[in-house]
Amino acid sequence: MAALASAQRLRWATSSFDLLRSPSHTLMVSLSNHGGSSEKPSDVSAGRFGYRSSPTASWISPAPVALALGVAFLVALWFGPLPVLAAGSFAAHMVMHMGVVAIAVPLVAYGISRLVPDHVLKLPASLAMVAALFEFLAVWAWHAPALHDVARVNAGMFAAEQASFLLAGVLVWLTAIGVARRDGGRAQLAGVGALLLTSMHMTLLGALLLLAPRPLYACAALCSPAANLTPLGDQQLGGVIMLIVGGLVFLAGGLALLASVLGERFEPVRGGERAR
Repeated sequence: MAALASAQRLRWATSSFDLLRSPSHTLMVSLSNHGGSSEKPSDVSAGRFGYRSSPTASWISPAPVALALGVAFLVALWFGPLPVLAAGSFAAHMVMHMGVVAIAVPLVAYGISRLVPDHVLKLPASLAMVAALFEFLAVWAWHAPALHDVARVNAGMFAAEQASFLLAGVLVWLTAIGVARRDGGRAQLAGVGALLLTSMHMTLLGALLLLAPRPLYACAALCSPAANLTPLGDQQLGGVIMLIVGGLVFLAGGLALLASVLGERFEPVRGGERAR
């Protein structure tokens, strides 16, 4: 009888302990005992790009913060004082252009690539270079004197110009990130090439604007340039902004992706699998 009573008390204590254990404790135990997979416990609750499975946790991660910052920056660029200033200053126009493609768009693309990684990883490698070509055509076409002069004085053309900059920038950054992040051998380098190609042609255009011996745009004589600047000085300042911001940001992005790709390829191999 004494043994039976002791056994009953033991079962009661065990069941009570099971009821007191929290779900998070149970989850931690199951993750710590996850020995059949090569993934670390953190990899079970987080995906390849560090997303958490909990919807609530995902919305406090850097991804939605970056996306919100990018959108907020676009709103500030387009609905702040810059559009009015850009009508009379090439440099102000260039600040807005670089703000869209080199600051706001990378934040937006980063947020999207982290929130919907499966879709971004499926982007074909060829799309990266197509996006870079589209970016090249959009930038150089809208900086041709005829189109640029119209965009400076016509609200509809100005909106079309900014929309094309936004679309081209999102395509370049999103495809570059998606292609470089997946396992595809040489295909990974297409994203790196897209950013480096964009950096080169923006550097070339910036140098052309900086070194031109005369104003290239008729609007330089019609519009009022920034205070204390001649039309040529205003154009040169715009060229410097494109050189520094556009050239360096896309160069840095391309080199960062290249370092990521090379780091994955030369990562030590353990047990026949890539070390995580």
